[in-house]
Amino acid sequence: MTVITETLVEDGHFGTLTVRLDTERGEVVVEGAAVPRIVLSRSAGTEAEEHIPVGTRAGDRLTLTVDGEEAQVRPAKGRLTRRSYAVDVRHAGRVWRLLPDSVPDSRFLRDGRRLGEFTSQGNGEVSAEWHEDAAPEALDVSLGYALAAGFGTGAQPMWMLVVDAIGDLIP
Repeated sequence: MTVITETLVEDGHFGTLTVRLDTERGEVVVEGAAVPRIVLSRSAGTEAEEHIPVGTRAGDRLTLTVDGEEAQVRPAKGRLTRRSYAVDVRHAGRVWRLLPDSVPDSRFLRDGRRLGEFTSQGNGEVSAEWHEDAAPEALDVSLGYALAAGFGTGAQPMWMLVVDAIGDLIP
């Protein structure tokens, strides 16, 4: 079953953006008049993991392009710690990171500097809150929306996962 979600987002810095998530194909497209077009896609023929909107966290099965130019995307494996859900992107001499910092939200950084927070439940709908002094650039904006839509945001703290696991062991 093909599930395609297309959402219009009104970003306070760069106007209207379209965020399109196709979970069947494993593709996220973010575009707008004032931002570069970002395409994050899973390799054709790759089986999708249902709990990941783009379908995989395997970097070798993902392609990320910025206005048609390939960028390097490296999602962590997604295990017990919040840090294990980080997604890193390298492009044009810069590094971006989307990293969970609460159950619903992930912080977004460029070259180690915090730009803002993103929220997405993995359904293609994304919201961003930019820090007042961040001054995000057009690429920051489109890339942040693409990563949040493609991987979702937030993660439970490790202690909560341990409590859940112990609870599952008790009859």
